[in-house]
Formats: sequence, structure tokens, C-alpha cells
Amino acid sequence: MALTVLDPNSALIVVDLQKGIVERSLVHPVGGVIERARALADAFRARGLPVVLVNVTGGAPGRTEQSRPALAGGAGWADLVPELGRRDSDILVTKRSWGAFATTDLDARLKALGVTQVVIAGIATATGVEATARQAYELGFNVTLAIDAMTDMRAGAHDYSIANVFPRLGETGVTRDVIALLDARRGDREGA
Repeated sequence: MALTVLDPNSALIVVDLQKGIVERSLVHPVGGVIERARALADAFRARGLPVVLVNVTGGAPGRTEQSRPALAGGAGWADLVPELGRRDSDILVTKRSWGAFATTDLDARLKALGVTQVVIAGIATATGVEATARQAYELGFNVTLAIDAMTDMRAGAHDYSIANVFPRLGETGVTRDVIALLDARRGDREGA
């Protein structure tokens, strides 16, 4: 599905673009993912729309059949990559689960700002990004997924989320399409 609209009160959520995760072996070149996430962040900031930068410092405590990779590393592991150009106005969220809403106050913070739609980017497509999208959808937000500003450690998981899960949670598109919708909104307001 092509992107159709961005609500006037949209926010960008960038998931887990932090030093310890971007150093992992990823399906797509991480430099391009970071570059597109930064372009989205700059576009949202330029329009006075919220930018949420999320990092992860732990995992849910439940027992699983598959072993989970250790999340915490050495000094700086959870630091956001500087290429995101973090600003004082950005909302910082530290999570301890896959999704950015489950163990945080993000829902309340966004709703207090009147946010009705979220655009999501980051790592990993089938875990942190997908869990955040599922939670946002279940909390009543309209969801857009910037599929060229995300990647995963597993190609099959990345492709499955994009083809089969994301269309059920919202709309998918690429960075330039999201920015074009932001530009169109600006043009509509200036022409009114």
C-alpha cells in the first residue's frame, strides 16, 4: 500500500539506533539506514513535530526456547549513534523490552502532545520495530513504517515483517515518500 496521509500531529519513533546494535551483522548497510533515519528526524524537527529516539538496555525476563543474544555490552553500548543529530527537543526513551511502549511512558507522553500517528524506523525490523508498531497500533495510533530506514540481522525476518505484518498494522513507504507527505502538508497550510 502506498502512503496516503500523515496526521497533523504525527511523531517519528527511531528504534534502537545505538552503538551496540549498529555494530552487529545486519542485512542492509547500516550507514544508509542511519542516513535515512536522520533525514526523517530532520524533517520532523523542521516542522516542530516530535522525534522520539529509543534505545534498549535490557530484555523482558520471560523464559524462551531460543537463546537470546546479550543486550548489554561495554561502555557506550546503549548510546544513540551521534549521526542521528540528537536535539534537546527530542524525546528520549529507554526500553527494557522489544517494543518502545510496553515498559515506558511513551504512550502517555505522545498522547499528551496530541499525537495521533507515528512513523517508525530503526533496528531490528522483526523485533524492536515490529513490536513498537504492534503496540502503537493497539494503543490507537495510526502507524506508518519507513521500510528503507530499517534493517534486521535476518533477511527472512525483515522481509516477512514488511510483506506480511506491517500492512496489517498501518501503511508502508520509503523515506522520500514520508518527507513528501510532510512537504504537502506544509504546502496545504501555507496555501490556506
